[in-house]
Amino acid sequence: NKQAPHVVLVAIPEVEPTVLRSLVRALSPYRATIKIIPNLRRLLNGRIELSQVRDLGVEDLLKRKPVDIDKAGIRGHFAGKCVMVTGAGGSIGSELCRQIVACEPTTLVLYERYENNLYAIRNELIHLGYGKSIAAIIGDITDEARLSSVMGHYRPDIVLHAAAHKHVPLMEASPCEAVKNNVGGTRLVSRLADRHKVRQFIMVSTDKAVNPTSVMGATKRVAEMLVQDIGQASQT
Repeated sequence: NKQAPHVVLVAIPEVEPTVLRSLVRALSPYRATIKIIPNLRRLLNGRIELSQVRDLGVEDLLKRKPVDIDKAGIRGHFAGKCVMVTGAGGSIGSELCRQIVACEPTTLVLYERYENNLYAIRNELIHLGYGKSIAAIIGDITDEARLSSVMGHYRPDIVLHAAAHKHVPLMEASPCEAVKNNVGGTRLVSRLADRHKVRQFIMVSTDKAVNPTSVMGATKRVAEMLVQDIGQASQT
């Protein structure tokens, strides 16, 4: 479109994030650049210097202030500890593994039932130089004997429970599997974490558990409630 602007100046905070997001969507097909200026009135009065004009950032599109992550604190939380991640080959679990292994735990236990996914994240971490600190374990969160054996052998300090069935339409078609895996699996992993005296148990949930309208969301909400209930009497 020859009429599309080359540069768009947006004054912050005069423009609401919702309006800014709409502007970004409208300009996305074109090669227009969005620049942020701190104040429109100061621009009109010629009181804004070139150094105050900046590129659009992700934080400008948020309705809230961005959350600063305490990277040093997170690193210290995992460094020197044995950490176990369930569902380690999934989209969430694998990203957790990538970030945690860089914090230098003594051992990172990758617990996953899908062989191909586990093999992929294992090889990726080995390629990055973390081969000596990872243990790739085939196992299902609904298999009590296998879970107990792995926890008893590695004695994890921290368990991050990311294993779950997450695809909403598939769970609508197979609700029994959603309950078995998301509810029964979570109940088993959390109870075994308590039995094996794991110091900390972290469950990865979903926004779909808030006032759930799907089978997947409902099972994750029940899983949250189970973890909260077990946590009341557990030292974990």
